[in-house]
Amino acid sequence: MESILIDGLVKAYGRREVLHGIDLSVPAGGIFGLIGPNGAGKTTIMRCLLDVIRPSAGTLSVLGRSPREAGPALRRRIGYLPGDLVLEGRTTGRRLLRHYAELGGPVRPGRAETLAERLGVDLDAQVRRLSKGNKQKIGLIQALMHEPELLVLDEPTSGLDPLMQREFLLLLREATARGQTVFLSSHMLSQVQQAADSVAILRDGRIALVAGVESLRETARRRVRIAVSSDDEPALRGILGRLDGLRDRAVVPGTAGDAGTTIATATVEGPVGPLVRALAGIDVVDLVLEEPDLEEAVLTLYGGERS
Repeated sequence: MESILIDGLVKAYGRREVLHGIDLSVPAGGIFGLIGPNGAGKTTIMRCLLDVIRPSAGTLSVLGRSPREAGPALRRRIGYLPGDLVLEGRTTGRRLLRHYAELGGPVRPGRAETLAERLGVDLDAQVRRLSKGNKQKIGLIQALMHEPELLVLDEPTSGLDPLMQREFLLLLREATARGQTVFLSSHMLSQVQQAADSVAILRDGRIALVAGVESLRETARRRVRIAVSSDDEPALRGILGRLDGLRDRAVVPGTAGDAGTTIATATVEGPVGPLVRALAGIDVVDLVLEEPDLEEAVLTLYGGERS
């Protein structure tokens, strides 16, 4: 079952088209990330899903309903955090959340307070006196507190420190364990790598790729550093020379702290198994393989030619 279905979504402002025929499906019960630089169209897609703005062409289905036709009944099934969050400043977080609860549906007793404690925000403080990060926490609580079927979160960790980002990711995993679906956008690749099951990469109003996070990680470039006994330098050079998928190879003698060794560095594209198996036959003193992230994979797509 799909929580979100987008078919041929086009959005234009006058003659300027910002979305160019987006096709996307988001399965129920997982975390789906929308990655793209600022201006790629992430917020525009989310606003169309919430019927904040209307598409110029194409069809949308959210939780099996048309956002345009379903009205408030559908919106109460969705928790939404806008990227440009604006909160009433002349009240407290507690009163503001009470107001949102009246609009968005029933909230379990103590649910908002539990979220506030986990995120470390004082609900009795005046909103106007809160920092950007604490205002963002209020926004997250209002989206999460009624445990909606679908969470639509636009740049949700903006302003959060690393500790709170970790707690937020835990809250998302708990949400999916309850069967909720999370659709989040970000230009922070590390966040998506940690949180999402699948991602869509958006560039210039077009989907460049939809893939699982694990498949992107497998194709990401890794940096490797190999230290071998100096006696094995010729064998090491031979391995580096014959293996495919290695770039930026360099071999240098060990420094004072690595006397008697030879150091090689390279960039590995694709699986590392062939390199590891080839090295099994020589005296490897040290092997450091950087944990791959999505940075290289995604930036390569951003910079590549559009197909």
